[in-house]
Amino acid sequence: MTRRPTLLAALTLTAAAALTLSACGSDDSSTGKDNDKIAGADTGSEASASPTASDPAPAGRPKIDLPSDLSYAFDWPKTGNKEKDAILADSEQSIKAVDLAIVNQDALDKPYLYYYEGEAAAGTQTFIQAYVKAKARVTGAYRFYDPVVTVRGKGSGSLVYCEDQSKAYDMYLKTKKINKTPATKNSYVLYNTLLQKNDKGVWVIEKILSQRGSDRCQP
Repeated sequence: MTRRPTLLAALTLTAAAALTLSACGSDDSSTGKDNDKIAGADTGSEASASPTASDPAPAGRPKIDLPSDLSYAFDWPKTGNKEKDAILADSEQSIKAVDLAIVNQDALDKPYLYYYEGEAAAGTQTFIQAYVKAKARVTGAYRFYDPVVTVRGKGSGSLVYCEDQSKAYDMYLKTKKINKTPATKNSYVLYNTLLQKNDKGVWVIEKILSQRGSDRCQP
């Protein structure tokens, strides 16, 4: 998931899995080289790290327990189509599973690997590892909206959607300081994911592309 252009902000991964760090922010000129200067220097309120926000695990899926300072709003109502609704449900879990890996500071965290394969898994691992190296995690509120879900033959599908990162931030673990950045056009991100239904009946993400500042996602 493409996220904020601060901290490790302009981190861009493979063409098939373009990701950056969490939420909104300033311009895209900052790079990972700024980490040492940024760490511990920002001011903000402290946030609880206790994993009290629990997600009920669908049958056979990993349970996702996230800190109470993280919240998610998925504004994508059910379609009435069984496979499309399954893609939406599994995509919700996959998004939260990546943030769980960041919270756990584990680039090989099992819950997210349950939902990502191939190029998407490799790119996501690099994305999470950047947070681990910076000793930081995500905090705040995320909103996901305007989904377009498509099901194709042979268990393949796609999901295009927007993310509002204007109220999500990076938090440095050592100081518990939150890097609060102002909302800009770049706080809104367009995602395009390609999924495949595996032998467990799970819609896993194989490729993911993102566009920060997309006109389609602007409020």
